Amino acid sequence: MRNKILEYLEDNDKAKSLIEINDYLNLHTSDELEELQKEVNKLVTEGLVHETKKQKYLLMQYCKSLHTGHLDMTKNGYAFLIQDNGEEDIYISKDNLNGAIHDDLVLVDIFMRNGKVEGKVLKVLERKLKQVIGEILYVQDKPTLILDDKKLDLEIELQNNFANLVDGHKVLVELTKQISSKKFVGVVKKIIGHKNDPDIDILTIAYKYNIELDFSDEVKEELKNIPDTVLEKDKKGRVDLTAEEIFTIDGDDTKDIDDAISIKYANGLYTLGVHIADVSYYVRPNTALYNAAYERGTSSYLADKVLPMLPHELSNGICSLNPGVERLAISVTMQIDEKGKVKDYDIFPSIIKSRKQMTYKCVNKILEENTVPEGYEEFQDSLLKMYDLAKILRKRLVQNGYIEFEIPEAKIIQDESGKCIDIVKREQHEGEKLIEDFMIAANEVVATHIYNMDLPFIYRVHGMPKPEKITDFLNMLKILNIHVNTKGISNSSKDMQVILNDLKDEKDAPILSSMLLRSMQKAVYSPNNIGHFGLALKNYTHFTSPIRRFPDTTVHELLRTYLFNKQIDNETIDYWAKSLPNIADHSSEREQASVEAERKVVDMKMAEYMESHINEEYEGIITTVTNFGFFVELPNLVEGLVHVSTLPGFYNYVPELLALVSADKKVMYKIGDCVKIKVVNANKEARMIDFEVINGNN
Repeated sequence: MRNKILEYLEDNDKAKSLIEINDYLNLHTSDELEELQKEVNKLVTEGLVHETKKQKYLLMQYCKSLHTGHLDMTKNGYAFLIQDNGEEDIYISKDNLNGAIHDDLVLVDIFMRNGKVEGKVLKVLERKLKQVIGEILYVQDKPTLILDDKKLDLEIELQNNFANLVDGHKVLVELTKQISSKKFVGVVKKIIGHKNDPDIDILTIAYKYNIELDFSDEVKEELKNIPDTVLEKDKKGRVDLTAEEIFTIDGDDTKDIDDAISIKYANGLYTLGVHIADVSYYVRPNTALYNAAYERGTSSYLADKVLPMLPHELSNGICSLNPGVERLAISVTMQIDEKGKVKDYDIFPSIIKSRKQMTYKCVNKILEENTVPEGYEEFQDSLLKMYDLAKILRKRLVQNGYIEFEIPEAKIIQDESGKCIDIVKREQHEGEKLIEDFMIAANEVVATHIYNMDLPFIYRVHGMPKPEKITDFLNMLKILNIHVNTKGISNSSKDMQVILNDLKDEKDAPILSSMLLRSMQKAVYSPNNIGHFGLALKNYTHFTSPIRRFPDTTVHELLRTYLFNKQIDNETIDYWAKSLPNIADHSSEREQASVEAERKVVDMKMAEYMESHINEEYEGIITTVTNFGFFVELPNLVEGLVHVSTLPGFYNYVPELLALVSADKKVMYKIGDCVKIKVVNANKEARMIDFEVINGNN
């Protein structure tokens, strides 16, 4: 019904009444009319459809001055509308918020003021704020809540038994009632810990993004029925690969191992085996364990703390492909020629026994230094064959348009108390690339197989960037006097390759690459296969990490249903056709929440680290310029703000130059400039770092 409503409204650029929509859908019963009203109301709430004052309905795309999105409040009380369609953020003054608060889904009317676009909130479509986190402070023997998120200018009246609360407790509070636009009633749902406890800073951010830390009693009860070894009855119908040379390659500290690999070579063909932990065999639908995995959607990696999607009994135990023990897997074996083309493949349930738990560090010694670490001697030939194949696969990917973004990532190093003591760049060497190439190959094969069967499925998709976004990026390069070959640019993935290739010799290439990446859409999960732009693949899914990602677990369940159990009846197809959109949307939301939490933790830990380096001097690169200052990135990826008020004299922001220019036009600060700075302030709680430019720059 939802799709039919949208189709009807898309064909009509004039508002339609509920009766007109009802007549088009040819509905007759009162129950059907009630369902129609619910669906229309839901579309209004989601911001896809606008309800007029006369209770008629019109697609939002036909309401030129109306926009929907989420509010991003500032500490100064004004806000920006973050549009769901990726368009530019829209400024909203304090006076035009109409009672809306941070993160609300809102309907906004757009208007011009002094030549600039502004917005006014017409309606709060959905209040996202259900719970808040803060610190308990007793005032006159009464606990008050000091909110962690300073964007939330709210007063929370607590209604709890306060016997266990003390000063400094970090608490999770559920909002139960709204008294006014700024005042709520709340109930303490959980004492997270004391502000001085180890890891409390990370746990607080996890709770803010609804990342669950504990598993329910129902889950723990179900775990009692899951074995810690593979039982004979579990082997039925599986291909026994325990005699094959299969091994794993992961990081030094990895305990949740969900992928293993194998290789053979004969007559010009590589036989690559990718063997993935069969998590879905143990995590069954309609169980507490399955529901818990669904709600989490993903494991979260916050600094050095892992918050797993599955309990350790599974993620580190029976589902982890640990060496020397039998494990259940779903295997994809691919015959690949010397040009990287998959000539044949098979997908089947298996039993494997990993010969060795390898590390990237040791594998890279073999691949990059021709040095064989102790214990790796018998595997050297296989690893070198894999390396040859990986280079072939990567070459084919690049030829097809695969976009290689080399964006540096920060790795947080903490001491035993959880304090950040160092920040280093994560390194990706040949071993890491090899595993990535093999996993991409397996994911593509699985997606292509089910796509060709025309069955409901969950894909990993990445849409084409909007042409105007790429145009804006290319215009920015012109402003920066950076020349790239734009002749014949048509917004394809190969065009992005050309741009990145032209940028690679620029001194600020990582910054520019990051800006180009931000010009593109985010990859998400969807039952609608639009392909993967960044990988330049028509069919792609996530199959290779079911311990850590719920979509992968779902893909395994679909393979079991369609291929192994041969259930392709209408009832099964209808069930998955209805279920997969919700699974895809929820998984995408949980992935984004996890990514945001990870970023917040990195920002916080960077500020914590720089608290110990006040007054120290560094050289860095300007990454962003605004009307209030510019951000400088240091070699260790720490970024801080040089506020315009700290610069000597008066500076104007000149958007045409993406620069701050002094009043006498003798000094200019622009993106890519190298500057020398001094650290003047760092605040872990606010996740902010302040720099000042040392005289002599520019």
